[in-house]
Parts: sequence; structure tokens; C-alpha cells
Amino acid sequence: MRTFRTTARGLTRLVLAANLAFLASACADDLWIGNFSVTNYGAWTATGTAFNLGPASDGLLPKLEIENAAGDQVISSEIEGDGPMGTLTSPEFKIVRPYIAFRIGGGDYEHETCLNLLIRGHVVRSATGWRSDRLAPASWDVRRFLGQMAQVQIVDEASGDWGHINVDHLIQTDSPERLPVDAGPLYREALRPQFHFTARQWTMNRLNPGPKEEGWLNDLNGLIYYDGEYHLFAQRWWKCWLHAVSRDLIHWTELEPAFWEEANETGDQSGTCVVDDHNTSGLSPDPAKPPMVAFWSRNDNRTQCICYSLDHGRTWKHYEKNPIMEFPERDPKVFWYAPGNHWVMLLYGNGQYHILTSTNLLHWQDAHHPIRDCFECPDFFELPVDGNRSEMKWVLIQGSGKYSIGSFDGTEFKEETPRFACDTGPNFYATQTWGNTETGDGRRIQAAWMRLSSFPDMPFSQQVSFPCELTLRSTPNGPRLFREPIREIALLHRGQDAWTNRTVQAGATLPLEPEGRLFHIRAEVSIPQGAKLTFNIRGIPVMLTGRTLESGTPPAPVADQIKSVEILVDRTSIETFINRGELSSTRFILPQDNGLSVKAEGGPVNIQSLTVWPLNSAWTAGVAD
Repeated sequence: MRTFRTTARGLTRLVLAANLAFLASACADDLWIGNFSVTNYGAWTATGTAFNLGPASDGLLPKLEIENAAGDQVISSEIEGDGPMGTLTSPEFKIVRPYIAFRIGGGDYEHETCLNLLIRGHVVRSATGWRSDRLAPASWDVRRFLGQMAQVQIVDEASGDWGHINVDHLIQTDSPERLPVDAGPLYREALRPQFHFTARQWTMNRLNPGPKEEGWLNDLNGLIYYDGEYHLFAQRWWKCWLHAVSRDLIHWTELEPAFWEEANETGDQSGTCVVDDHNTSGLSPDPAKPPMVAFWSRNDNRTQCICYSLDHGRTWKHYEKNPIMEFPERDPKVFWYAPGNHWVMLLYGNGQYHILTSTNLLHWQDAHHPIRDCFECPDFFELPVDGNRSEMKWVLIQGSGKYSIGSFDGTEFKEETPRFACDTGPNFYATQTWGNTETGDGRRIQAAWMRLSSFPDMPFSQQVSFPCELTLRSTPNGPRLFREPIREIALLHRGQDAWTNRTVQAGATLPLEPEGRLFHIRAEVSIPQGAKLTFNIRGIPVMLTGRTLESGTPPAPVADQIKSVEILVDRTSIETFINRGELSSTRFILPQDNGLSVKAEGGPVNIQSLTVWPLNSAWTAGVAD
């Protein structure tokens, strides 16, 4: 953080229009946004103190370390350092060019150090700096807004490190210095998954290429079912909680982010959402309207906070008395424990999950029964064994995907099994299940962050695994967790191709040639010892022996024999399920071709049945891919 002080002396030239040489080189059709007076921002409206001293002139630019300015004056909130805060909003202007271009630097805090385009008072485009005071060229494609009245607003609501914003060369133009990323129509971009959730590109606010670009998601948060809607929340690099809703877990509508970080020094990490049906928290003034309460940890890894919604998650408020407690470290998992008539929280810290209890969600007590040797993002729930509700067991799943089974009395969990992998694939992390589904059909449905899903040249990054139903089933070695794709996948089926009683000889290939790139595959197979059956899926192999699955990782065994296989194929993923969910593998891919076939090696393989359903896109109703 740097602190500078100066006066308005020397700020005597028109910002953005002073350098005649630069103007002469500009496109004749470029239109400047802004008309400032000699020492201030003229007709622009300022709030707070961040922009009190007017633009930064050429003599001040080196002191502020501002580089790559187009002229010799820059709109800056840094003249008095990072402390002052405020906004600067232009008069209305008509959008008459296809692009708005600018150079920008400063802090990278979404929502807090940013340049916004406003239409009817709503933010429709936004950009931030990139933790550098070298101004980088950027632009917005505003063709869809041609003819509409707009304003630009420069925001500095941050007071900590990099709590400032610098903007220069703000114009309407036909030829921006740097074109915005154009990967195609929303949800139809070349690599966009078509039935796996990905974040839409709300704003173009990342100027430097990298994994934190807009459209990013990471840890899943607070999955909750409420009044007919499934809510999905996910992290965007501790900036905010992304939010989407669905009524069938297939077709998603992404809403605006549920809530943003409280201040740039804190951030909001992973957590849980619950429905406080009995208003134990007192957060709702109307007991007939239960609050949705989201729990999250600040980035200080010590303080726990809440936000709440009284309108089915459409708007959220930060609890005025945050933090509700100080307790290391992060990732609160909260649920109602009916036998004890209290709430329970699992909180990760120091390599273990602490168990806390509360009667009102606001005040918590440590039960002093930590679960040792654990790691991040806990999920914890009860399931019947073989569907028998008189035999219930608790399942603990760690952020790594490891699970164990045991008993829980409201304050202490006793593990009764070793820890097993929920999924053996290379891209399964920070899994969560939807809570409150007992108010719906009762299924326990799981999704995971498909970590390391990177989409070259796309305006989004990372994806969510396809929702799977979890069940506990008896095996010769005791109860085990099974995961299968939810039945709603059939909503996307469009016809089918089927084969029965086929023996594929060693070295032979059975071509499967359905149209499209999205598939749901099911097969019943018999693979003798020494033989191998390989599904070649768009150039990516999925290999089965009589007892093992290999899909992007070393072979993983089943308890006995592989009898059935189910595969979901999206544009950039393959998810494989063996023996109705005994074993699964979640895998990100970049496909190499559009082929689909099966091949036997080492001996003949019998395929009792094989069905391939091509799938429609979940984003565009009735459209094949």
C-alpha cells in the first residue's frame, strides 16, 4: 500500500483530451466519454472523497507509478493513497459505437475497485485492474446496447492494499486497442459443457490471462433445496458466492452473485446454507417466511460470519453483528439435528473437524469432540442402509473426497469404517450434497467441483460434476457409499441406439456412431480374466478389465466383478460409473475427435446389452450438440 498527498495545483488540463498528438492519431469516429473542467471532473457526479482532487496530471503519474497512460492525465482514486473511498459517475450518453474502450489499472476487487457500465442504473459490464498501476487496454462489446442511454461509473469502495482504481482513454469506438474475448454466444461457446454447470461471464473484468478470470468457480457452497428449487452456490476466488437455481438439477438459471465479500481485507470462503424453518435465529420478522441463512468464513481463517435471505435467496443481507464467533478456521458445515433439537456445525481447523452446537444459529458452543486427521470442506449427513430407515448411518465426506461411515449422537462422531474414495477420477474435489431434500423427494444428491478443468480461450473456467444420487448399500465388506447419475438425465435423451448379445473378439472394434457429441451410455458386460474392454470416447480411452476401471488414473478395483458400466459424455468431461455406482470416475478432457467405439483386447468380451442415448443441450431446449 502506498500513500501520497498533493494539491490540485497543476491539474489544469482537460482529462483524456489534452494531448493533441494523441487525439490526431485517434480514429475519427472515436467519441470521448467525459468532459471535465480544468481542475475537477465537471458534470460527473462524485461521492465520498476518493476523487476530490481531480485527475492525476503528468507530473504526478511517475510518483503514483502509473505507466502506459494514453495522455498526461488519468482518472485516479490514488492521489491521497488507498484510504479514501467514493464513486465517480458520468452524465448519461447514448451508445452509438460497438465498443467502449479504456485503459485500466489498480486493484482487482470485483464490486469494489472497478469501472462499471450502467444502463437504467444497473451494472451491465464491469472491469477491474489487475494489481498493477501499468494501465492495460481493455474494451466491452456493447452492440446489444446500441441506441440506449448509459453511464460509466468508477468505483473505489476499498481502503486496504490496492484499494484504488486508475482509468484512462475512455472512448466509444469502432476499433478498440484490445478487442474483448468473443468465444461465441453465451452457453454455446465452443468448449462450454452442455449439461454440466459452469459460470456465465457476468462481466469482463480480468485483463491479464490466468485462472482467476471472470467466469471462474471453485468450491461448492451451501447446496440447499427449498420450496421446489435446488440452489447451487460456489466460490469465485473468495470474492463472492455464485448462485444458480434449478427445479430439475438439469436446467440451471444463474442469478446474480448471492453476496460479495464484506471488505477487501476479508473475503468470503466456503460454507453452508440452511433453511431456518422455525426462525430460531429470529432473523425473519415474519415467522411464516423462514430465513435462508448462509454460513461462511472470512479469509482471516478465524472469524465466522452469516448472510441471510428472506425472499427465497434472491437478495441477501450481511448480518449486522458479524462475525458471529471467532473460531479457527474455515468451511462451516451446518445442519439441524432433530433428536437433540439443536443445530450442529462442523468447522475445519488445524487438521481436524471441530463439532459445535447451537439452538439459534447465532451463538455456538464447542462440543470438544473433534474428528481428527481431516481436510477442508466437510459434508456430513445420514443415510439408510439398503433403504431401511430403521438402520441409519452417518456419512462424513472430506474435501478430498474421502468418506467414512459411523454413528453420531449430536456431539460426537464415531467412525466405524476406514476412509474410502467417493470417486477415483482426477478432477473430483470439494464435494457437497443438497440439504433439506427431506422436504422434497428425500434423495441425497451430490456434486463436486471438477478442479483443474481449464478451457483454453474461453470466458469461463472450471465446471461442476453431474449430480449423483448417493445410497448406502450392504456389501460383503460392510456398508459402502454408491453414487449414480440422477434419473433426470433422461430429460435430455433424444432417441437411442442399442446393441444386444454381442461378442467382441480380441482385437476387434465395435463402432458406435450416433450423431452428436453428448452421450449417455449404459452397458451390461462380461469381461473374462486376461481380457480388456476399452471405450474409445472422442479419442479418450476408458479401460475395463474384469475387476478394474482405468480412466485418467491408475486402475481402481471393484470388490468382485465388473458387470455394468454407465458413462456420461459432455463436451469436456467423461464420468464413468461401475456396478450401479460401486465405483465412479470424474474426469475433465479436451476431446481429440468425435468418434465413439468399443474394442476388446486379450480375449473376447461379451456385451449383453449396450445403449447409447445422444443428448440435447441443457442450455438450449431441444437443441442437439
